[in-house]
Amino acid sequence: MKKIRWSLTVHGSVAVASLALLLTGGPGRAFPQDTDEKPPSNAPAAKAAPANPFRLSPEERARRDRLAREDHADMMRQLGITRLRPGFNGRAKAGEPDAPNYDPAKANPYPDWPDVLTLKDGRKVTTAEMWWRERRPEIVEDFEREVYGRVPADVPKVTWEVTETVETAVGGQPVLARRVLGHVDNSAHPAIAVDIKMAVVVPVRAKRPVPVLIMFGRGNMPDEPVWRFPGAREPAAPPSTEQLIAAGWGYVSLSTASIQADSGAGLTAGIIGLTNTGKRRTPEQWGSLRAWAWGAARALDYLETLPAVDARRVGIEGVSRYGKAALVTMAFEPRFAVVLVGSSGEGGAKPHRRNFGEAVENLTGPGEYHWMAGNFLKYGAAEASFGSRNANDIPVDAHELIALCAPRPTFISYGVPERGDAHWLDQQGSYMATVAAGAVFRLLGARDLGVADDYRVAKMPPVNAGLLDGELAWRQHDGGHEDRSNMSFFIDWANRLLH
Repeated sequence: MKKIRWSLTVHGSVAVASLALLLTGGPGRAFPQDTDEKPPSNAPAAKAAPANPFRLSPEERARRDRLAREDHADMMRQLGITRLRPGFNGRAKAGEPDAPNYDPAKANPYPDWPDVLTLKDGRKVTTAEMWWRERRPEIVEDFEREVYGRVPADVPKVTWEVTETVETAVGGQPVLARRVLGHVDNSAHPAIAVDIKMAVVVPVRAKRPVPVLIMFGRGNMPDEPVWRFPGAREPAAPPSTEQLIAAGWGYVSLSTASIQADSGAGLTAGIIGLTNTGKRRTPEQWGSLRAWAWGAARALDYLETLPAVDARRVGIEGVSRYGKAALVTMAFEPRFAVVLVGSSGEGGAKPHRRNFGEAVENLTGPGEYHWMAGNFLKYGAAEASFGSRNANDIPVDAHELIALCAPRPTFISYGVPERGDAHWLDQQGSYMATVAAGAVFRLLGARDLGVADDYRVAKMPPVNAGLLDGELAWRQHDGGHEDRSNMSFFIDWANRLLH
């Protein structure tokens, strides 16, 4: 059986027309499913259960903690911050000093959020042209400068290489799976290497190009199991990968760790470190959420070269911190057609101005600050050269991040606290933000949730009662901290809207 490898140089959203096809054993083409040649017919044996990726030696954990705290302190010095307010402890009991608030009566200290359809000069946005030409750029600028950071203009190009091609099955359905590596040009700083890892899986029997969902995760191939927390409740729904393949979709498992580490200790490495030649960030530069979004856009560059993929129907998905990244990706990369935002919480669909569960101060502390731009630390400052600031000083909020996705289909998903999707995530606040974003969807000719209530008084519908008639959708399923319990609803909804 011939082994087929190919590489593609991609920069930005343009695929450079320089396919370098490397064949062993005779002539062929880059896409085995389009030829008489077949990839290996026998899938490799199932791998052993993976090791816990979060398990570190005490020495390594201490080293990473020290590096993160040093980097965090450096950003505080750059910003003139001498003291930050501490974040809440999600495990603290009610009445303890660092316990989060879960009293709805105290959840809205700042009930009046920035008006998504009012320009900074006070003019109301009344047309789609005003949104695209004036208001949307204002919101993007605020998010880039103050919240998620700016992507450098000179990020190096990516060269893609297929290192393995396998015919196997997902949920009993035959698929073609490719292990793909994206080599980021590091000639300007060879000390840092970035190789984006992903698995691209498409159904074999498709008669036309298929929609694909890029899923933030580990970059695992179909026969490579993913580590799960011991004792975690298994959802009743089949794995999302099986649901997608059964519905005629393809999927990508994209390794976030191969793009940028999920730690402040890693900010001088990964794609952020490479573009900074190993130096620390300045306050406006990007954090991990924006870096992961950049990586997803580069994965889309690769998918645009595959005849088996309908590049006009590629979506992005993630849960928890990856749910935040999925929403950021959709907001900033217009080529993505649809998004499934799973249990994203603070920094995602949860409003910063809500005092319920996780707070801005958690994101400005040394454990999570790396997700955000350095400038975001200002909003947790208790003492600084500029005084103090809080969530109400942030010029934008979550409803405006959701609005940046309009009019493209946007599905906000949560589970229930009883099954592990904790109150910490503020499902109610995220619903309010989704309602508030609806004004932009309507302005652009799309359908919102169909809720007439003002966001200040809007109440979540019952569990499992989806609002799925429009391009903006909401559903709280009865599962836990996952979105596969909503995947079948997402697929049906997306199939109806993506033409």
